Amino acid sequence: MFPIFGRQILTGARMLLVLTLVLGLAYPLAMVAIGRLMPAQDASIRNSAGEVVGNAHLAQPVSGDEWFFPRPSAGDYDGLASGASNLAANSPELLKQIADRRSQIAEREHVDPASIPADALSASASGLDPDISPEYARLQIPRVARETGLSRKDVTAMVQSNTQNPLLGFIGEPQVNVVTLNNDLANSGR
Repeated sequence: MFPIFGRQILTGARMLLVLTLVLGLAYPLAMVAIGRLMPAQDASIRNSAGEVVGNAHLAQPVSGDEWFFPRPSAGDYDGLASGASNLAANSPELLKQIADRRSQIAEREHVDPASIPADALSASASGLDPDISPEYARLQIPRVARETGLSRKDVTAMVQSNTQNPLLGFIGEPQVNVVTLNNDLANSGR
């Protein structure tokens, strides 16, 4: 019985050594090497004068009907207050917030409340998501075109150029980055 127990201990010790080398040394070193091979990414958004006006990964509050509105934020677009509201799906407070947002958006966009996409009504988990659905962006095109004096065709082209398709064509959903879209509007020379 003891020789079997000794072999099990020896096998376990070998596995511990192999897994420690692979997962504790080889894998982390491989990830560092891959990270160093990739170019640094600057997500800064710059205006036409070259000044940094935002970050492509962080939504910003918008005021004024000439801009595309991002998703609602449970943390008022404050990175330090990032997070969800933690309200349950059947919470009366959340249901009231959604109903209020639905009526505000329907009035602002002059559309049927039933046609408003879900992402326009609910905050993202971080409250800082800069992306909206193409449906929500299309809903806003007539208002933005009217308020900016740009043609719907030009505004639609801006939405299309800021639409990111799913990774590999099937992972995720198409999305429109509102921060880069609004920067394009600001730099459109209107």
